[in-house]
Amino acid sequence: MPLWASQGPGLVWPLGLGSPGRWRSLLQDCGARTGVRLHSAWVVQLHENRPRQRGKCLPRHEAGPVRADVKGTQYLRGRERAGPAGGPEAGRAAAGAGAMAKLLSCVLGPRLYKIYRERDSERAPSGVPETPTSVTAPPSSSWDTYYQPRALEKHADSILALASVFWSISYYSSPFAFFYLYRKGYLSLSKVVPFSHYAGTLLLLLAGVACLRGIGRWTNPQYRQFITILEATHRNHSAENKRQLANYNFDFKSWPVDFHWEEPSSRKESRGGPSRQGVALLRPEPLHRGTADTLLNRVKKLPCQITSYLVAHTLGRRMLYPGSVYLLQKALMPVLLQGQARLVEECNGRRAKLLACDGNEIDTMFVDRRGTAEPQGQKLVICCEGNAGFYEVGCISTPLEAGYSVLGWNHPGFAGSTGVPFPQNEANAMDVVVQFAIHRLGFQPQDIIIYAWSIGGFTATWAAMSYPDISAVILDASFDDLVPLALKVMPDSWRGLVTRTVRQHLNLNNAEQLCRYQGPVLLIRRTKDEIITTTVPEDIMSNRGNDLLLRLLQYRYPRVMAEDGLRVVRQWLEASSQLEEASIYSRWEVEEDWCLSVLRSYQAEHGPDFPWSVGEDMDADGRQQLALFLAQKHLHNFEATHCTPLPAQNFQMPWHL
Repeated sequence: MPLWASQGPGLVWPLGLGSPGRWRSLLQDCGARTGVRLHSAWVVQLHENRPRQRGKCLPRHEAGPVRADVKGTQYLRGRERAGPAGGPEAGRAAAGAGAMAKLLSCVLGPRLYKIYRERDSERAPSGVPETPTSVTAPPSSSWDTYYQPRALEKHADSILALASVFWSISYYSSPFAFFYLYRKGYLSLSKVVPFSHYAGTLLLLLAGVACLRGIGRWTNPQYRQFITILEATHRNHSAENKRQLANYNFDFKSWPVDFHWEEPSSRKESRGGPSRQGVALLRPEPLHRGTADTLLNRVKKLPCQITSYLVAHTLGRRMLYPGSVYLLQKALMPVLLQGQARLVEECNGRRAKLLACDGNEIDTMFVDRRGTAEPQGQKLVICCEGNAGFYEVGCISTPLEAGYSVLGWNHPGFAGSTGVPFPQNEANAMDVVVQFAIHRLGFQPQDIIIYAWSIGGFTATWAAMSYPDISAVILDASFDDLVPLALKVMPDSWRGLVTRTVRQHLNLNNAEQLCRYQGPVLLIRRTKDEIITTTVPEDIMSNRGNDLLLRLLQYRYPRVMAEDGLRVVRQWLEASSQLEEASIYSRWEVEEDWCLSVLRSYQAEHGPDFPWSVGEDMDADGRQQLALFLAQKHLHNFEATHCTPLPAQNFQMPWHL
């Protein structure tokens, strides 16, 4: 039979009968139309989804999905090609290539610390189809414990962590080591070459250990599943992929960026916004005003400027922000992981990476309380930590206990954040945090409260100055200026160098920035503070929080805070207990109703913008009463040391008219 057509939906042609060229060309034409490669030595049966005309092959756009059953070949679908090179060998080769790619991902992948317990509220609805690039989540029973690495990964991780610690120690001690080696004559070429061979051998050994760690990860199904989700999230930032990735705690360097500083449309259209050089800061005035900045003066100042730069970028920055030291972070790692697990598992916290304008990546944690019945959950508290504080274990706990929505973030160089914590980088980080709260989290500036502890007052006051519509500012155990506190811990002979270094590179001018904010402010003074006092903790008048209050009141109410008002406020600040404070307050017979009426009538007549001229036509007794009333409304005492956590009942909103 030269040709017969089956009665079913397909055609069967036995080749080699009739005119071979004719059947070969006919089959090649059918193969070109259907997308299936055909060979003249095979018997091919073509199937389509609907009946075709007898002896004809329908065009591709008219035909449904096609499949080809080929004798001696594997079963293919769609446009896959079947040929002599196909078969189990090709499948095994593809599987091997995929396994090698997965192994390489495990070798180069981040360290996995913990797998969080999955919450029922975060599971995807069963009726919602997943995106093609999403990864199926495992059952909830697999999220109940810490990540358990295999023995090979565990021991390799220990070796690499020990090598990292030794490298950090050698980095900090390198100046002394080079000086010692130079004195002993070990820096000659004959001694350096063998040392370089030893160093190269050590690096090769560490690379081998890293490969062994990758093999250990590759044999662990939990890590393979994690790396699959991570790669899928980097390819497609879908909500489902991010939700699954949030169940893992791993090295934050590999976390995908969630928010970019240029993301708000207003930033792209505005020319006055931040640039890649950073946001605007208040610059200090020159130490010698009126001096001509000639070439000779610049040359004279050059050695001092170089010295200040070296001090600020070596010893000064690490003394000011000890939390940025790698060894301290390594020692605190278990505590930080535990605190982060508490925020994620118990408070439903959401971690995010923000990209600041200077390229630093900022580690943040957001706890949303807007769905609760508590009214304060509609307010967002942005927390600014101290110089050794992390949001995992820092002041974020106080507003959380008070029922507020909270956004915590780590300084540049702290934990998951990159960079170094200089004032410019700090302000850049705070800027992207506020932008993230407004444009991604959906909070209005009027619903945002800035809460800062200790050195975090710098970024808090910068945000208040740069975003004047922010609802309120609360500063706990903060100070007015860094110079007096820096002079306290350095030798007197270094006074000029310390002042110059702080002003040029570490200028934390909290009071100057706070005076440019028009909204409500509350200062919390620790009566036993041992950090921001310039003498001893018992000398409460040396607490720099007093100077911050006086600077603020003198700017806002200059007539009230004249000589009489300033003297009585200083007396009130000397009180170290609530009993003494109440005694001074009652001695001056402060009438709060009268003070409120005076302030409200002035505000109604002249508007809310500071400074106010209220008190210029008032007698000394009236100014003293008004000064005491304002001081008591702007500063609250807390009988504790500097690092004592602030109780939730002491977290109160600032007073305003």
